[in-house]
Amino acid sequence: MRKRALIALLLVFVFLFTACKPDTNKPGENKPTNEDECIIGMSFDSFVIERWIRDRDVFVSTANGLGAEVNVQSANGDVQTQISQIKYFIKSKVSAIVIVTVDSDALAPVIEEAESAGIPVVCYDRIVRNAGCSLYISFNNESVGKAMGNGICNVIGKGANIVKVMGPNTDYNVEQVMTGFDKACKDYELNVLASCNCNDWKPEIAYEFINSNIDTVKEAAAIMCGNDALAGEVIHALAERGLSKKIYTVGQDADVEACQRIVEGTQLMTVYKPVEKLAVLAAECTVKLAKKEALENTSKFNDGKHEIPYIAIEPVAVYKNNIDDIIINSGFHRHDEVYMNVDNKQK
Repeated sequence: MRKRALIALLLVFVFLFTACKPDTNKPGENKPTNEDECIIGMSFDSFVIERWIRDRDVFVSTANGLGAEVNVQSANGDVQTQISQIKYFIKSKVSAIVIVTVDSDALAPVIEEAESAGIPVVCYDRIVRNAGCSLYISFNNESVGKAMGNGICNVIGKGANIVKVMGPNTDYNVEQVMTGFDKACKDYELNVLASCNCNDWKPEIAYEFINSNIDTVKEAAAIMCGNDALAGEVIHALAERGLSKKIYTVGQDADVEACQRIVEGTQLMTVYKPVEKLAVLAAECTVKLAKKEALENTSKFNDGKHEIPYIAIEPVAVYKNNIDDIIINSGFHRHDEVYMNVDNKQK
């Protein structure tokens, strides 16, 4: 009799315990299943370019705020490493993949593999041609080139000599920027004395190029640089010969050091690209794609084989006379950062 009573009491305790356990199937009370998680794989070319750190931080913060996790990888400028990273994302069955490509052509097969597996791929800032990605989001690169061309042509006039120090041929943005630059300069009959492409956007190549061709460079009125990091090394080489304020130099990205050079008078202009706006919009679009939601307000871009959704943000030319309004008042860089090497009499 006592044994039966003990068993009955035990059954009561078991019932009460199980009744008080939380229902793990109730939405929002527990960690979601893998099917409900939104995980974004993000592969950067490298972090050699200053702005990529800002892009990464804003993208990740925005995606996190939308309930997504972001796995950020850097390929360190190596295309095979980037391909391996994308294959890993595919194998891990992430919800979406975002790529700042090392090579505008070599990644096409692995992007097609991802898309075939049902994983949307976003080409961030740089297009991968013939890949058929789900979205290409960038700045209007032709407008970047036009701004640089206008900056140079407005100060050197017709028939002047120039030098071009560009990014790598593997970056399709370089071709787009140069198309815009050449359109802006087509009526000025400029003479290109020398040019080079800096592999992997390595600034030291720009420095070596100027040093190796200094006799030719001395004859130039202006130097078009693919970005501000390249412009920095070009100006470094010119400064060693007392030429930094005698040859106009332009770049893009509005790096803090470039902004300092503009107010100091060693760099003519840069092109400001509001990366926060781009990164926020890219994160929002990527999360939508991951959730199989439709994108709005896109145009079309021909990647060579496919018409793909495209979003382009317009850049802004920055000179000494508008740097406060565009760079400082927007909060992109602080006043004390930009003017740190300029005394009060020069401001």
